[in-house]
Amino acid sequence: MEYVSRVPRPPLDGLIDDLYYLEGAPPYARLTLPPPSALLIVNLGAPFRIRAGTDIEAAEYADGCVVTMPTRAWEFGYPLRTRSVGVHFKPWGLAPFLPMPAAELRDRPVTIEQVWGRPAIAELRDRLATADRPQEMLTLLEEELMRRLCETAGLGLVRCTSSTIAATRGAVAIGDLSMAAGVSSTHLAQRFKELIGVTPKRLARTYRFAATVFAINFAEPIDWADLAGSAGYFDQAHFGHEFRAFTGFTPTRYVEVRRRFLREHPGHVLDSWPLPAD
Repeated sequence: MEYVSRVPRPPLDGLIDDLYYLEGAPPYARLTLPPPSALLIVNLGAPFRIRAGTDIEAAEYADGCVVTMPTRAWEFGYPLRTRSVGVHFKPWGLAPFLPMPAAELRDRPVTIEQVWGRPAIAELRDRLATADRPQEMLTLLEEELMRRLCETAGLGLVRCTSSTIAATRGAVAIGDLSMAAGVSSTHLAQRFKELIGVTPKRLARTYRFAATVFAINFAEPIDWADLAGSAGYFDQAHFGHEFRAFTGFTPTRYVEVRRRFLREHPGHVLDSWPLPAD
């Protein structure tokens, strides 16, 4: 697969981790993605499918999709060849581009048409499809985002607090955050739900889990009890519960699937998070 990405220019760089272009044959027909940050995909190829949790039916997306900060693992079903451009947002970064509170979309991916309207996304897809190179496509997407960027009440508060959560990898008392921000915990939670879709506590859980998983050396034996303790989980059972919630797998099954992915597709452009779906 071809994967091209870059960080956008200011002020978008304060909202977005990267813009990306993806094209090619996925390594597996279905991939399970543990919760990322917010995501926007403009699809330029055949439709793909998303299932947001095992208790929800898969839905098909032709024009693309918008995803706020999820709370569970998602399953992506790809066509034989996929082609898209997209945005990996920082947790708070999608809010200035949404016409509704982020909480309304939590664990409920919607089509990009539902967010930006059919005429606008049809025109954007046409312009992207006729671009000559991936970098030109990313520039077109960046220009579209700049046109749609708007002032968002409370964004500074949520951004500052979220940055602290990220810097501490979720190991911070939420009460301390609201005190430092000079607002009540209720007000802070409400702003987070409006702009990110989850509470500060939930965001901290996501960062802590991600940091723990990224610290795993899959080439070595894993002491799960030690890993859980060093990450601040109550016990191994608590850690196991988080693993199932965020990945859809038990810890041991996750390692089996991760090792298979790395063994069968060494150096793949998607080797940081996606996993084969059982």
